[in-house]
This record gives sequence, C-alpha cells and structure tokens, in this order.
Amino acid sequence: MTDKRKKTASDLRSSRWFAPDDLRSFGHRSRLMQMGLGPEDWAGKPVIGILNTWSELNPCHAHFKERAADVKKGVHQAGGFPVELPVLSVDESYTKPTSMLYRNLLALETEELIRSHPLDGVVLMGGCDKTTPALIMGALSAGVPMIYLPAGPMLRGNYAGNILGSGSDAWKYWDERRAGNISDQEWLGIEGGIARSYGHCMTMGTASTMTAIAEAMGLCLPGASSIPAADANHIRMATACGRRIVEMVWEDMTPDQIVTAASMRNAAIVAMATGCSTNAVVHLLALARRAGIPLTLDDLDALGRTTPLIANVRPAGTDYLMEDFYYAGGLRALMAQLADRLETSAMTVSGFPLGETLEGAQVYNDDVIRPLSNPVYHEGSLAVLRGNLCPDGAVMKPAACDKRFYKHEGPALVFDNYPDMKKAVEDENLEVTPDHVLVLRNAGPLGGPGFPEWGMLPIPVALINQGHRDMLRISDARMSGTSYGACVLHVAPEAHIGGPLALLKTGDTISLDIEKRSLDMLVSEDELARRRAEWQKPPERYERGYGYLFAKHVTQANEGCDFDFLSPEFGEKAPEPDIF
Repeated sequence: MTDKRKKTASDLRSSRWFAPDDLRSFGHRSRLMQMGLGPEDWAGKPVIGILNTWSELNPCHAHFKERAADVKKGVHQAGGFPVELPVLSVDESYTKPTSMLYRNLLALETEELIRSHPLDGVVLMGGCDKTTPALIMGALSAGVPMIYLPAGPMLRGNYAGNILGSGSDAWKYWDERRAGNISDQEWLGIEGGIARSYGHCMTMGTASTMTAIAEAMGLCLPGASSIPAADANHIRMATACGRRIVEMVWEDMTPDQIVTAASMRNAAIVAMATGCSTNAVVHLLALARRAGIPLTLDDLDALGRTTPLIANVRPAGTDYLMEDFYYAGGLRALMAQLADRLETSAMTVSGFPLGETLEGAQVYNDDVIRPLSNPVYHEGSLAVLRGNLCPDGAVMKPAACDKRFYKHEGPALVFDNYPDMKKAVEDENLEVTPDHVLVLRNAGPLGGPGFPEWGMLPIPVALINQGHRDMLRISDARMSGTSYGACVLHVAPEAHIGGPLALLKTGDTISLDIEKRSLDMLVSEDELARRRAEWQKPPERYERGYGYLFAKHVTQANEGCDFDFLSPEFGEKAPEPDIF
C-alpha cells in the first residue's frame, strides 16, 4: 500500500502523555516500565487501544481473549504499541432486565475511556447485539481513528439431523413443547445442539444485522462481518485489523471521514436487503444522531419500500443461516448485487472507497444471496406504521410473518405487564380467537424498564392446541432479531408516558394495514379524550443509580433511545484532557 502518512511521531495524541521531558511524563513512562516495558516498546509509536467486551458470561465473545492477542500481533507487525482495555460486556443472554438498558452505558464508557487515556486509535471488539452500536456510538463521539472487529456468527446448530437457528428455532420448538410434542430428552438435545461454538447468533438477528451495518458503514475490513467466529479466516482478519489501525492513525483517518450521510444510507439499504432485525431501526437512528446525520423513521421506511430483501437467511428467509451466507459470498457479494443503489464512493476503513472493496465479489449460491430479479421479499425487511395507536411510529417485519396479517382487524386483548400476560397465555381456557390482537404495554424504554425484548408475545396455549402458531401482537417493547411472526413493536410514544397505547382497552377493535402503513384503534376521539382524562402516570421505576440517570435522559424509540445529553446538538464536544 502507498504510504499515506499525514502525521509524524510528534503529532501523535499519545505524545502528550509520553514525550515531554517533565515530571508528569516521567510518571507515565515509569509506570510503563513498572510493567516490564521499555522505551523501545512505545517511543514514537501509535498507541492502539483494544477495547475488549470479553466476559465469562458472554458466550458470543468467548474467543475474544485469543482474538485480542491476534490484534496485538497485527499492531506489533505494523509498528504500533497495543494496549488492551476491558469494557462493559453487555451480553444478551444474562443481562437483566435487558441489555438495551446498558447500551448507552457502554457507549458512554467507550467515549470517556478513549478520551481519558493516551490512545491514538482503537480497535473495537464486539458482536453480541448491543455491543456493536454502543462501541461505535462512543467511538464516533470520541473521534479518534477506529476500526470495528466483529465477533462473527457461531456455527449452524444441529440436532437429530435437523439444522437449528439461534433464537428462531428456540421459539419454534418451545411452542411444540408447550403443545406436548417434544419430550424432555429431545428438549435437552435441542438445548445442546442449537449453539455449538463461540460467536454470536447465526440467524440474521440483531448481532448479524448490526455487524453487517457496521461493515456497510465502512467501519470493518471488507468481508469481515460474515466470517464465522470459529473459522481460521477470523484470526487472520483480527490480525489485519491490528495492522490497519496503525496505518489509519498515521493517515489521520478519523470516523467523520467514514461515517457520512452516504455511508448511513448505504447501511440502511444493506440492512433492508439482509432481512434485518427490527432492532436495526433504533440503533441506526442512534448511530446517525451521534454522527450528526439527519435520519428518521420515515427515511428508513422509504428505503424499505424500494429495497428488495435478497438474503435468504432466517428468520426473514426460509432455509439458510449465516454460515451458508458466508460460503455464498458474504456481505461483499450482497453489496455487489446492490452496487447500483449504493453510494460506492463512500470511504471505508480499508483506505479505499466502498466500490473498490467490492471488486471481484461473487455470489456462489444464488439461492442464499438472491439476484434482484428473484428476491425473497419484494420490499425491504421492515415497515414503519403510523396511526392513532402510534402517532410517532411503530415497526413491523412483514417479511417474517404470514401474509394473512398484512391487513387485519380484530379485538384487542390487553395486558399491562408481562407476568399477567404470561399467566393468561398459559391458561387453556382463555377466551381468545385467532383474530384477537394480543397487546402488551408498559414495556418501552421507561416502562420496561430499558426497552426489553418482550415483543414476540407467546401464542396462547389455547390457540397452540388448535394448531395456530401466529397471531397479531402489539407492544411498546422490542423483540429479539431472531424472532418472527406478526409482531408490531416500538410503539411510540410508549404507554408508560401516556402514549395512546395506554388508552387501549380489551375489546377495542384494532386495524392494521401494512400496505397503507397504518395502525389504528377504532375508538372515537371523544372516548379517547375521556380515557386520557382518567389515565394516571405509573410510578417511576428507579429512585437512584444508573437506572435513575437512564430514566431522566433516555429518548423514545423513534429517536433512537440514546441519552439526550450525548447528541452533538446538546453541546460542544469535551476538549482534550488537561495533563498537569
């Protein structure tokens, strides 16, 4: 590669800590020597922070100890000085009430960790759902050169000769177990077979969606997001990230040169074409907001209407998983199919514009990565709905539900909390029909609290026993990106703050029309006004601590659920720290 250096050693940000001949820098250098290092390790070299979300309670990132070492090898190869820094793991499996409660905390930690330490560039190691947007949000605000290293999907699941997909098959087989069709031994076999290696979910859930978005934004090395975690190519990619970030520091390639309106549009188009998780919406909005780029729900819906879904990967697809996607050509091949729709001049961390990184990309299985002439679904993955039930918007994934729900009217069956709903759906005598609309409220950013993934409401066992496996469901919650079905999510404003969902009553008729993008409760304005006058605000969820901070400053779903004080328009970016 041609030397594109714009900086010298004296220009390095870290030189403020290590270069001056004074007592403060003596202290910094002596503490490095305390760890067995010498001047030849750091002098005149870019200091590269490796922000590692490894944790023993994050199985998606179980390989990150080794990958951090692989990154360090690359940094050393390129003449840099690597330092590994642990950050909040935000695992999806064990963090309660929801990892989404802590996305902004990881973003805040990332920004402040970078700003307060002698780092010239960073490699962000993430993959499990919220780690990708959180790390990138924080690094965008910090502004130093950055490159994103995706954890990679786990290997496809398998039990008794059947391919299993993360999350999607958990929901599927759980319904069969509730119906009495699966034995204890079979259930144990499915538990042991659905997740066979380290790496994040191998369906096109939130993790695969967000790493694809990171690559489409230009923040990953070309093809990085598709490599399975257990593949040897993943090791080589990690080392390449270490080499490249050193070059980026010398080239002064900062995030604002990469994350632009064009790259955000590219990311949204690619998301729609992959059959993305509904969670992509809230994270895209937050990422754009951090970068100071205008992006709205309506912008995303407009792209969704014109972008065909061409990744035949579950749950929006029918037959394949991320391992198959990689073998079929991966994200580079998919983006090459979309090249005429993308801003191919957008710059990437590779140092080349997107178009050049797609040269030579091929599709090796056109049933996995479909041509535009034969899409899985004629529109993109997501639809944004509006109406008197969701004046600020709601999100649905039409590609992952039965077409009979594209236009539907039915009576509401409303629950104010998850325990009451859970108890009711397990009642074999519940009075419910397939036309009913199951509604859960008070599960949004403030009501949840934290915007939990409760939106794929369980089908009532009374319907399960009749052979039904889907029904229209509505909530102000999110749902897992591995989920599927006729689920309307992210209803805004949420019920907890008095959104119209708070006024809905059991028996009210709900009308959904996906083509018209409408969602309404057929209740008169006079009746709604009467109910609003009677509505009482629920008590606050938190009285102290981080939860209190979250509740005071989180925005609603249609705004990305970031903290209001972290947007660029809130105030000027903090200056470089004083060193005395």
